[in-house]
Amino acid sequence: MNGELLRIVDTLHRDKDIDKEVLFEAIESALLSAARKKFGEQNALTLRIDRESGKVVSYDAEGNELHLQDLGRIAAQTAKQVILQKIREAERDVIFTEYDRYQRSIVPGQVVRIEGTTLVVRLGARDRGPEGYLPKHEQVRGEQYRIGDQALCYVVEVRKTGPKVRIILSRSHPDLIRRLFEREVPEIAEGMVEIKKLVREAGYKTKVAVITLDPKIDPVGACIGIRGARIKTIIDELGGERIDIIPFSDQPETLIMNALKPAEINRIDLFPQTGKALVIVDEDQLSLAIGKKGANVRLAAKLCGWDIDIMTEDEAKNKGLLEEGASPEGTEVSYVEDRGDAASVTESGRLASGTAPEAPAEEAPPGDAAAAPAPEGPARVPPPRVPVAPLPPPGSDPGAGEAADESRTAGGASAGPAAGGGTSADGAAGQE
Repeated sequence: MNGELLRIVDTLHRDKDIDKEVLFEAIESALLSAARKKFGEQNALTLRIDRESGKVVSYDAEGNELHLQDLGRIAAQTAKQVILQKIREAERDVIFTEYDRYQRSIVPGQVVRIEGTTLVVRLGARDRGPEGYLPKHEQVRGEQYRIGDQALCYVVEVRKTGPKVRIILSRSHPDLIRRLFEREVPEIAEGMVEIKKLVREAGYKTKVAVITLDPKIDPVGACIGIRGARIKTIIDELGGERIDIIPFSDQPETLIMNALKPAEINRIDLFPQTGKALVIVDEDQLSLAIGKKGANVRLAAKLCGWDIDIMTEDEAKNKGLLEEGASPEGTEVSYVEDRGDAASVTESGRLASGTAPEAPAEEAPPGDAAAAPAPEGPARVPPPRVPVAPLPPPGSDPGAGEAADESRTAGGASAGPAAGGGTSADGAAGQE
């Protein structure tokens, strides 16, 4: 019997990864409970199992050795229940300790069964690993799994629920993509490249803004990899979900311009009082900026933290959002500087200094010595505008490496940083 006890302890330790000392203490506690039922609760009993030989030794208060073979069926059943309960508690603690450190990390698993709309995933490489739960709201629309399929999941939460541990998984969480980038891009894992912002509509598209403090490193190129090898691995893991990688900028207008790529932006006006950004594009760039079902502008708004209104110049003028002549004909890029009671349009790469530029005086017709009288009534004061940084000409490409948005929709669009929206499973190849 002594040798059999040691073999049982060794098997449980090997299969369930429970410490041997915890198992010995559980068995000692169970046998002691059974002995007290047999010999009386009032007796001060002691019991110990020799860790080397497996021999069980028990004494009463007077030092007399007790024979546990005479415990009886009821006491033996009590000992069995106590041992099983202690083993379950120890197994729960082992699983919780192991996977609690994996919270907010990615773990591989295999779908073992489907409970309603929830997938039960066996985690780890072992056949007897713990089970995680992938609920419907954490799944990606369009992804379908069958029993036996492999699934790489993000661990959202690990909690103790009674005698078990419940592990909540996700395939739609934005940090799933963050962890994939950390795994596939050494520059991100080592801290040389940082993901400043990441927004996602699971199953359709993700936008990632990256930055580096090392001028020798191209953050966008590092994430893409040679011939797109790194980004392709991530896209394949996500089932073809598109990923746009853009360079991060502290200048909101530059970040907005990069986030709306591949559309070419003519003008951006910011209104900090209302948190809105007015983006002017050409008619043929409108659908590119908006994206499929408004997803491109919606993600850009979430990424930049501004309510973005996209429209053509004619539409903006018809709504009274632009001053007449604010974007002179022939000027490719312009922006507006706040002058207090007047707004000046600057066509160069720097803000104009001094007062607002005056409109050129019209030449008087020949023969008229006196100038025409000024119109009666108060002068019209244009609304103030917020200064924004100059935008590069349409020929340049500050957001090199972003994926092109193939979506096409017509008309203007408006999106806010907290705007919602459905997801789409129409994935496409990533950028290079």
